[in-house]
Amino acid sequence: MAPTESQNAQALTTEEIFAAHEGGKLAISSARPLETMRDLSLAYTPGVATVCQAIAADPAVARTHTGIGNTVAIISDGSAVLGLGDIGPQAALPVMEGKAQLFSSFAGLKAIPLVLDLHEVDDLVDTIVALAPSFGGINLEDISAPRCFEVERKLIERLDIPVMHDDQHGTAIVILAALRNAIKLLGRELAELRIVISGAGAAGVAAVDMLLDAGAKDIVVLDSRGIIEAGRGDLTPVKAELAAKTNPRGITGGINEAFTDADTFIGVSGGNIGEEALKLMAPEPILFTLANPTPEIDPELSRRYGAVVATGRSDLPNQINNVLAFPGIFHGALAANAKAITPEMKLAASRAIAEIAADTLDAGHIVPSPLDPRVAPAVSAAVQAAAAQG
Repeated sequence: MAPTESQNAQALTTEEIFAAHEGGKLAISSARPLETMRDLSLAYTPGVATVCQAIAADPAVARTHTGIGNTVAIISDGSAVLGLGDIGPQAALPVMEGKAQLFSSFAGLKAIPLVLDLHEVDDLVDTIVALAPSFGGINLEDISAPRCFEVERKLIERLDIPVMHDDQHGTAIVILAALRNAIKLLGRELAELRIVISGAGAAGVAAVDMLLDAGAKDIVVLDSRGIIEAGRGDLTPVKAELAAKTNPRGITGGINEAFTDADTFIGVSGGNIGEEALKLMAPEPILFTLANPTPEIDPELSRRYGAVVATGRSDLPNQINNVLAFPGIFHGALAANAKAITPEMKLAASRAIAEIAADTLDAGHIVPSPLDPRVAPAVSAAVQAAAAQG
């Protein structure tokens, strides 16, 4: 019997891992041969001057006669690397190289990993703006909250190319896709769900916005001090905004109060949710425990209580994996020559991901495999259609 993906993952050794990363995971090569003097003259001097002059006269030529039209910058300061925290820019570089591999393998896009030894929001923004003329899109990665919100917002204001912080929006898009299929299986409606989200960082904030845009009405957000609600005196500006658009029933307290009669849990924070809280939920809840490698709810408890369960791990069913979203989103945005990635484009991407899993839908298959070759093309097409509609 052939080994499964999870068995392959579990069999990884330190030697294999270091061998796979030795010398870096990327290569830069010429797209055209340089075998004759004529080849050299066309590619470089004197031929290149003709294209340079054309771009100077009409900057739009850069999208068709340089690599800008299909090249994304993956930019991080290494301050919030998944599962590792603030490890600094250079230590984060293997993650960014890996993400560039995903862009290439799943969407045929060129991606350049850039790690910046900068800490202040305005320094990051100014530097990325200065780098932007070389790229068609900017994928922000592993920048800590709340700085990530301001960095993204300021870049969107200053640039006319797609900018997306994937830890926020990629995660939220796949969460919504999985939730669409979970409620389809269970015969429920998004507007009727009582949703608890644990975590008010990048993914939690984006998930709230995504779910509200899709039609959810009742969301309660938990942080380390309990339910985020307007009466708390310790709210940051980001959490005050969350309080203003969530918790419509005005619940106060902590985990148990939030979980009482809730039918959906989405964990994007780590921490530990015990059996006591699960017993307070409505029957047959949806449990998305996305902390990695240790889910917020023990997998055995999730299986016992949850009607549909998803995690962030590749060795358990229904992995909420951002690779289902970002390659196709950027491919579609660049193909559409979009100046931004809009909420409508994100919703379209989420629907496309959900629809791919519809053919084999069951409690163990509410999202496609990250290796499903249909995903990125479908997401790209959906994003392009949404961009065309304005």
